[in-house]
Amino acid sequence: MTALEPLDPRRDLQLVREVPITPEQCFEGWTVPETLMPWFCPRPWKVVECEIDLRPGGIFATTMQSPDGADMPRGEGCFLAVDPPHRLVWTNLLGPGFRPNPPQGPGGFGFVCELRFDRLPGGSTRYQATVRHVDEAGRIAHETMGFEAGWSAALAQLVELMRGR
Repeated sequence: MTALEPLDPRRDLQLVREVPITPEQCFEGWTVPETLMPWFCPRPWKVVECEIDLRPGGIFATTMQSPDGADMPRGEGCFLAVDPPHRLVWTNLLGPGFRPNPPQGPGGFGFVCELRFDRLPGGSTRYQATVRHVDEAGRIAHETMGFEAGWSAALAQLVELMRGR
């Protein structure tokens, strides 16, 4: 497994947690639409549409809905690396087939997300999400919108979903 470059604190955000589910469960949570939709955004927000083509260049797209029922613009990107069950890399800078996406609108930001799911003794997993932003402004925007709290809440929902099976 290869890794991306070391963290740049000016542009990158990272969430690392030990979770009581397997790497396979983490991987499924990110790669099967029916599994991703219930947990992917912090409640009371929800995912109302998800499309995944699990291969490099394949689509990764979601549409989120606010608590008042407003659909957000579809977020569309593509997978850059798929190494089951331990690693996924995807970006919103490119769409399916590695075609460039149009620039983000106001308040938007471009990024590459690397997810690692490393098995730990006892059956738990070291869950690591690293989000590398195009620039410092993108990192600040993502951090300000609640990266730490939002991604932590969503991860707790993934753990709850998988442990409930």
